[in-house]
Parts: sequence; structure tokens; C-alpha cells
Amino acid sequence: MRRASDTPTVLVVEDEPAQREVLAYNLEAEGFRVLQADNGEDAMLLVAEDPPDIIVLDWMMPNLSGIEVCRRLKTRTETKAIPVIMLSARSEEVDKVRGLETGADDYVVKPYSVVELMARVRAQLRRVRAAAVGESLVFDDILLDAETHKVFRADQILSLGPTEFRLLATFMEKPGRVWSREQLLDRVWGRDIYVDTRTVDVHIGRLRKALRQHGGDDPLRTVRGAGYALG
Repeated sequence: MRRASDTPTVLVVEDEPAQREVLAYNLEAEGFRVLQADNGEDAMLLVAEDPPDIIVLDWMMPNLSGIEVCRRLKTRTETKAIPVIMLSARSEEVDKVRGLETGADDYVVKPYSVVELMARVRAQLRRVRAAAVGESLVFDDILLDAETHKVFRADQILSLGPTEFRLLATFMEKPGRVWSREQLLDRVWGRDIYVDTRTVDVHIGRLRKALRQHGGDDPLRTVRGAGYALG
């Protein structure tokens, strides 16, 4: 079943099959879409092909460790904003510090409470997907109020259609991130709806026009061969 555009995706990277299945089962029960990988190499490939909203990552894995996966993700512009929750049997303070210094957004020691882990996943998602929980987003002189569905630029209200609003919210949740047309289709329209990628260009054009209806520079950037970004 394909997900709706507002369903967060969680990538679970765990080499122990039983633990991975328990995590996947509980995350799906919470309403998340779940991707799974049992090693670091496959995790990196999945992130490139289908960027998740959050990653639950085991530290101790053969070959490419969770620490190295996290380090690589956090040094790349296109993936550094994805929250990473590190799972580890290492309970020493020095290990926790090392995990967080590598870029992990949270650190959970095994054995852990599944209920607590679910709460930590939701907390990280609230931080990076503010529009999904009715919070305001700000970028330069643009204010998007998700609760009232209004957008302002330089304190002047803008007239946006619903699709343009969802596009702008997606861009403002992760300024600077380059979104491909396929990723925008997935996030804004949903995977269960067939829309031609050229439709994205049409709505990007409408969004650009709406953002400049009272003047100002075009804040959207076209990245040749890659997609679009805000700022």
C-alpha cells in the first residue's frame, strides 16, 4: 500500500532480525511507513533511493558500522537534516558522547523500552516536520502558519492554492535541501496518485509567482538535473 504524502517514513537499520521486526511492527502500528535494512551499505542505498523522514540506526553492525553510516549521512548536504536515533548496547557516557558528536540526534541504550523509543521518534519528527503538527515555519521574510493555512511575506498575506501551500511547507521544513521532482510528487501529491513530473514544474511556477506577488526576490532555486530547493 502506498503512503499518503503526510505519512512519515522511518528507516530501521538493525542487523538482528528479531529486534528489527519488533521495531518495524511497533512503528507500523503507530502509523509510520517503515523501510528496513540489515546492514550499513543497504541503509545508504535506501536513503539515496527513498529518503526517510527519520532513521533508527544500530551502532554495532558488521562492515559498515552505525557510527560510520551516521557520519556519512551528516556530512552530506542532502541527508544531514534527517534525524538519526542511535541504538547501542554501549551504556558508557563516553560512548554516548561519541555517538552524539558523530551527528546522532538522540541515543538510546539497549535494552530499551519500545514505548519510550516511539516517543523519541515522534519528538524528532515534530522537530523537523513542524508543519505536520500545526506549527509556524519561518524562512527569511516568509512566514507559513500551518494552523491557519496562511502565508505571509514581509507581513503581507499571500494567496496560495492548496498544492502550492503543501509545496512551500515541504521546502520550508528543510531549507537548502534539494528535492527531486519524484520526491516532491511523493511528499506533496502522495504515492497512490499518478501525476506527471511536469506537473511539479507547473506548480513550482505558480508558487514562484505567488511568492513574488508583492515584490521581492525569487527564493526558490532550480538545481539543473537534480530538482528544486529553497534558498
